[in-house]
Amino acid sequence: QVPLVESGGGLVQAGGSLRLSCAASGRTFSTYGWFRQAPGKERDFVAAISWSGGSTYYADSVTGRFTVSRDYAKNTVYLQMNSLKPEDTAVYYCAADRTYYGVSPSGYDYWGQGTQVTVSS
Repeated sequence: QVPLVESGGGLVQAGGSLRLSCAASGRTFSTYGWFRQAPGKERDFVAAISWSGGSTYYADSVTGRFTVSRDYAKNTVYLQMNSLKPEDTAVYYCAADRTYYGVSPSGYDYWGQGTQVTVSS
Protein backbone atom coordinates (compact mmCIF):
# COMPACT_ATOMS: atom_id res chain seq x y z
CA GLN A 1 0.00 0.00 0.00
CA VAL A 2 1.35 3.39 -1.01
CA PRO A 3 1.72 5.44 2.18
CA LEU A 4 1.40 8.84 0.49
CA VAL A 5 -1.00 9.74 -2.29
CA GLU A 6 -0.82 13.13 -3.98
CA SER A 7 -3.43 14.93 -6.01
CA GLY A 8 -4.24 18.40 -7.30
CA GLY A 9 -1.70 19.02 -10.03
CA GLY A 10 -2.62 20.39 -13.42
CA LEU A 11 -2.18 23.15 -15.97
CA VAL A 12 -2.60 26.78 -14.91
CA GLN A 13 -1.73 30.15 -16.34
CA ALA A 14 0.93 32.33 -14.79
CA GLY A 15 -0.48 34.18 -11.81
CA GLY A 16 -2.96 31.43 -11.06
CA SER A 17 -3.29 29.07 -8.11
CA LEU A 18 -3.34 25.36 -7.40
CA ARG A 19 -3.67 23.32 -4.23
CA LEU A 20 -1.86 20.02 -3.90
CA SER A 21 -2.95 17.38 -1.41
CA CYS A 22 -0.96 14.59 0.20
CA ALA A 23 -2.98 11.94 1.99
CA ALA A 24 -1.22 9.53 4.31
CA SER A 25 -2.86 6.11 4.43
CA GLY A 26 -2.98 4.28 7.71
CA ARG A 27 -0.18 6.02 9.51
CA THR A 28 1.01 9.38 10.80
CA PHE A 29 4.41 10.89 10.24
CA SER A 30 6.14 13.58 12.27
CA THR A 31 7.23 15.64 9.27
CA TYR A 32 5.98 16.20 5.76
CA GLY A 33 7.92 17.83 2.98
CA TRP A 34 7.15 19.02 -0.52
CA PHE A 35 9.75 18.77 -3.25
CA ARG A 36 9.73 19.43 -6.96
CA GLN A 37 11.74 18.22 -9.90
CA ALA A 38 11.88 19.84 -13.33
CA PRO A 39 13.13 17.89 -16.36
CA GLY A 40 16.88 17.45 -16.27
CA LYS A 41 17.21 19.01 -12.82
CA GLU A 42 17.65 17.76 -9.29
CA ARG A 43 14.82 17.33 -6.85
CA ASP A 44 14.52 20.58 -4.92
CA PHE A 45 13.04 21.36 -1.54
CA VAL A 46 9.88 23.47 -1.55
CA ALA A 47 8.35 23.40 1.93
CA ALA A 48 8.10 21.35 5.11
CA ILE A 49 5.71 21.12 8.05
CA SER A 50 5.88 19.37 11.39
CA TRP A 51 2.72 17.42 12.08
CA SER A 52 2.38 18.05 15.80
CA GLY A 53 3.57 21.63 16.23
CA GLY A 54 2.73 22.90 12.80
CA SER A 55 6.02 24.69 12.29
CA THR A 56 6.78 25.39 8.66
CA TYR A 57 9.77 26.14 6.51
CA TYR A 58 9.95 27.31 2.90
CA ALA A 59 12.46 27.61 0.12
CA ASP A 60 13.28 31.22 -0.68
CA SER A 61 11.86 30.82 -4.17
CA VAL A 62 8.34 30.14 -2.88
CA THR A 63 8.22 32.16 0.34
CA GLY A 64 5.21 34.45 0.31
CA ARG A 65 3.52 32.53 -2.52
CA PHE A 66 3.16 28.97 -1.22
CA THR A 67 1.62 27.80 2.05
CA VAL A 68 1.88 24.34 3.58
CA SER A 69 -0.79 23.20 6.03
CA ARG A 70 -2.22 20.05 7.61
CA ASP A 71 -5.63 18.62 8.44
CA TYR A 72 -5.64 16.24 11.39
CA ALA A 73 -9.06 14.81 10.68
CA LYS A 74 -8.19 13.90 7.11
CA ASN A 75 -4.56 12.96 7.82
CA THR A 76 -3.68 15.15 4.87
CA VAL A 77 -1.10 17.82 4.11
CA TYR A 78 -1.71 20.58 1.59
CA LEU A 79 0.44 22.88 -0.49
CA GLN A 80 -1.42 26.00 -1.56
CA MET A 81 0.39 27.60 -4.46
CA ASN A 82 -0.49 31.17 -5.44
CA SER A 83 1.00 33.61 -7.94
CA LEU A 84 2.39 30.72 -9.92
CA LYS A 85 5.22 31.34 -12.36
CA PRO A 86 6.40 29.33 -15.38
CA GLU A 87 9.52 28.42 -13.42
CA ASP A 88 7.31 26.61 -10.91
CA THR A 89 6.62 23.99 -13.57
CA ALA A 90 7.75 20.59 -12.28
CA VAL A 91 6.63 17.28 -10.87
CA TYR A 92 5.77 17.90 -7.23
CA TYR A 93 6.40 15.19 -4.66
CA CYS A 94 5.15 14.77 -1.14
CA ALA A 95 7.55 13.17 1.33
CA ALA A 96 7.28 12.12 4.95
CA ASP A 97 9.44 10.88 7.75
CA ARG A 98 9.10 9.86 11.38
CA THR A 99 12.06 11.88 12.65
CA TYR A 100 13.71 14.06 10.02
CA TYR A 101 12.79 17.73 9.60
CA GLY A 102 14.84 19.38 6.91
CA VAL A 103 15.44 20.20 3.27
CA SER A 104 17.36 17.17 2.03
CA PRO A 105 15.43 14.61 -0.02
CA SER A 106 17.60 11.85 1.41
CA GLY A 107 16.23 12.58 4.88
CA TYR A 108 12.73 11.43 3.99
CA ASP A 109 11.90 7.73 3.89
CA TYR A 110 8.45 7.86 2.34
CA TRP A 111 7.44 9.39 -0.98
CA GLY A 112 4.35 9.88 -3.05
CA GLN A 113 4.12 9.15 -6.75
CA GLY A 114 4.36 12.81 -7.82
CA THR A 115 1.92 15.12 -9.52
CA GLN A 116 2.62 17.33 -12.54
CA VAL A 117 2.23 21.09 -12.23
CA THR A 118 2.53 23.08 -15.45
CA VAL A 119 2.39 26.87 -15.48
CA SER A 120 1.95 28.50 -18.86
CA SER A 121 3.16 32.01 -19.62
